[in-house]
Amino acid sequence: MQTLAVTETITTIAEAEIRFGLNRSESQDFFTEWHDQLPEINPNDRTNLEILWKRYIYHRSGGHLLEGTVMLLLVSPLLTVAGLYDPPFRIKAEESVQITVADSEEILQGRIDVLVLKDRLWIIVLESKKTMLSVWSALPQTLAYLMASPNSDLPTFGMLTNGDDIVFVKLENQKYAMSRVFAPLTTQSELESVCRVLRRIAETVSRIGNSEQAE
Repeated sequence: MQTLAVTETITTIAEAEIRFGLNRSESQDFFTEWHDQLPEINPNDRTNLEILWKRYIYHRSGGHLLEGTVMLLLVSPLLTVAGLYDPPFRIKAEESVQITVADSEEILQGRIDVLVLKDRLWIIVLESKKTMLSVWSALPQTLAYLMASPNSDLPTFGMLTNGDDIVFVKLENQKYAMSRVFAPLTTQSELESVCRVLRRIAETVSRIGNSEQAE
């Protein structure tokens, strides 16, 4: 894949839009997967998510967590509960990509690590050793990754997280949209909502895969 060279040069949303001819969709019907017909959480899953949430809160209370710890404590267990480590999903890991974000006071250095599930769902985990990077800072690189997916005319999704915040992205036919920001650090119900969104997206991704195989 040629994603690394692309993501290193795409540092703003405007650059991603110009480079790939993207347009942000304002239609409520474009990205329904993050808010409409979400699967319910059963009692066993709710118990597992409660344990996950309390564990993350405990470790997070000691200070900012690096990417590997966020992956270990939050992302991987969440994907397990959501069923995204099971068939028909398969994981492949992309190389880490360095990112530089300029704010009003300093240049923030970080990186993003990526997991790709079934070529349709990209999990983007941010790391910053000095200051926690906003999930929005990885959106340009995420759009570049999604554009590099096979059959970019079909729906492709991304989940961006720095541990504290989670945002979902959908790309289809050079249009993209984002979900609201979920903040699992605040309440357990936010983590449950994220799990429901993941399962809803998983249903869409699986349906796309079945359609491609039928063809």
